[in-house]
Amino acid sequence: MCNLYRMTKAADEVAQMFGVDAPAPGNAGGEVYPGYPGWVVADGRMSSMAWGFPLVLKGKQGQPLKPKAVNNARTDKLGSPFWRHAFEHGRCLIPVEAFAEAAGARGAKTRTWFSVPDQPVFAAAGLWRNSAEFGPCYTMVMTEACVDIGDLHERMPVILTQEEAARWVETSSREEALSLCRPWPHGLCVDHTDEAWTRSAASSR
Repeated sequence: MCNLYRMTKAADEVAQMFGVDAPAPGNAGGEVYPGYPGWVVADGRMSSMAWGFPLVLKGKQGQPLKPKAVNNARTDKLGSPFWRHAFEHGRCLIPVEAFAEAAGARGAKTRTWFSVPDQPVFAAAGLWRNSAEFGPCYTMVMTEACVDIGDLHERMPVILTQEEAARWVETSSREEALSLCRPWPHGLCVDHTDEAWTRSAASSR
């Protein structure tokens, strides 16, 4: 699952790439972890939202606990009650420069970054909704990993071409949208680094 991605380009530059209006100034971008703000393209505009849908939990005595950010939605779970409405009515695009997976032994894990060749920014499939807990929030959609991910993880973000990105947000067909959720077939750039992997709260459903 993706629990870290990078988006360092200026918001107005990214908005121009996606053919939408530039957002109001905000603190989204940089290295984005679950719960952090990130840029999202939805309803014809780009805006800052929190990464992760709130999962409301209760303690042993029934007391409400701090909501957990569920930042990844598996394609085989998109019909579940937790995701269904957003999948049918809240599909969006997430601008990404690169996403990271952890590599190495426990306690000494490092970051391996994946990006799309010749694309400074690519579109990852996402879902979004308004929430009482986090305000506007989004999640990435995950599918089976392509061969470039290797043994690091069994899943990866759904990466969309420009034509597929338009279909993802415009189609009213669940079946067509699901057909776009497949491993990236065009190859990825892989950057193995010595950067320490930073553990962060993350969840998937």
